[in-house]
Amino acid sequence: MPFDPSTLVYDTRGLIPAIAQDADSGEVLMMAWMNAESVARTLESRRVTYWSRSRSAFWVKGETSGHMQELIDMRVDCDRDCLLVHVRQTGPACHTNRRSCFYTALRDGAEVELMAPMA
Repeated sequence: MPFDPSTLVYDTRGLIPAIAQDADSGEVLMMAWMNAESVARTLESRRVTYWSRSRSAFWVKGETSGHMQELIDMRVDCDRDCLLVHVRQTGPACHTNRRSCFYTALRDGAEVELMAPMA
């Protein structure tokens, strides 16, 4: 059965959260937003395309930085209101130049930095 992005459940802004996960290691890399067109563009091009809320524009991950996300698999959660995007990440995924945006842990009432920026 062909997939239709309009069958997903979007918020009032027409957006759905997309969690990027490394397809090989399982590491969670980042979370960003997609709309129906960015979902379709991602599936067509195999280059992960998000919707930038701050710029109100499409954002192909790595287009300016070179830190590309190649789509390996896209999954829809049971409520159809969240996506899991398995990717092959080139370079860091985070704009802070870290492998993952989830580099801070909350432990014993303190924030602990788990990874430094990549060289």
